[in-house]
Amino acid sequence: MSGKRDYYEVLGVKKAATADEVKKAFRSLAVKYHPDKNPDNPEAEAKFKEASEAYEVLSDGNKRKMYDSYGHAGLEGQGFQPPEDIFVQFQDLFSEFFGAGFGGAQQQRRGGGGGARQAKRAQQGRELRTQVQLTLREAVYGVKRDVNVVYPAACATCEGSGAERGSAPVACSTCKGRGQVAHGGMGFMVSMPCSDCGGSGQVIGKPCKDCRGRGEVRAEKKVKVSIPAGIDHGQAIRVPGHGEAGLNGGPAGNLLVVIEVAPNDHFERHENDLVSEVPISFASAVLGATIEFTNLDEQVVQIVVPPGTQPNTALTVRNLGVPFVDGTGRGNLVVVVRVEVPKKLNTQQKKLLVELAHAFGEKHID
Repeated sequence: MSGKRDYYEVLGVKKAATADEVKKAFRSLAVKYHPDKNPDNPEAEAKFKEASEAYEVLSDGNKRKMYDSYGHAGLEGQGFQPPEDIFVQFQDLFSEFFGAGFGGAQQQRRGGGGGARQAKRAQQGRELRTQVQLTLREAVYGVKRDVNVVYPAACATCEGSGAERGSAPVACSTCKGRGQVAHGGMGFMVSMPCSDCGGSGQVIGKPCKDCRGRGEVRAEKKVKVSIPAGIDHGQAIRVPGHGEAGLNGGPAGNLLVVIEVAPNDHFERHENDLVSEVPISFASAVLGATIEFTNLDEQVVQIVVPPGTQPNTALTVRNLGVPFVDGTGRGNLVVVVRVEVPKKLNTQQKKLLVELAHAFGEKHID
């Protein structure tokens, strides 16, 4: 009988486990026991190898069927793949688990020496974020604004090297300037960024006093941004090419301008509708009237109040709300009627209201 543990037991899954469940279980064990995370730990390396062997069988439909029928004996003669072949087969899976460093290790085994070249490849600059506050009117109808952007710029004193004038960074002694260090286990090598130099391949002996060895200083610039009509609070505008400078000749990143809209005393925005209140008299509500209302753009709008309008009735004027950002139309203006009740009446007004109350059969306070 074989001394090996049951493969399902090794991965901690049931015999009816799906392929995704098998993969998920192996991923958990691989993350836990991988030699890079457990250096100089033979027990962890053995468990990693055992889990890899179990996954190699249970992830293959034919081998799994043979194993389910005959156990370990059913696989005898087929042979378990040597560690190097395991890495090749699982390269994409390992990259998914641990990151792109595994691809660099594979290149090194093929004689590509990709570690140093990868550290020097052109890279797009990082994205910058800033905020701009607008009035509701600016957000609804659009505006152009100069936005102040704070960003890291190359230090002029050391020209971005981070080293004091007259000195220069030197090759990292740990990675020999490659920016990558190799970790071994199970017959394969894994390339990871060097922790001593952060993957740059260089260390600074005498840091620049102006930037303290960072190679960059705080700078500020103004960027003119066209804000489209209809933009809402919390939305953002992407301005290409105004982020951080690229590395090694790469393009600049993007600027992300996040919009904040200040509250308005008279209008509220409900998606693409503008909502406001309008006071009317009791007589206008009863008899009906045409009133004038000043919209957010300061244009005067005539609104018809039908006879018998009740308090808090919403009157809608179509296509006078917030434009859709894509230019396909606009929302509505919604005016909520607030009927005002006078607190003081003159003699004639009181007499007429008493007569009206009597006409309705109502009692009143004298």
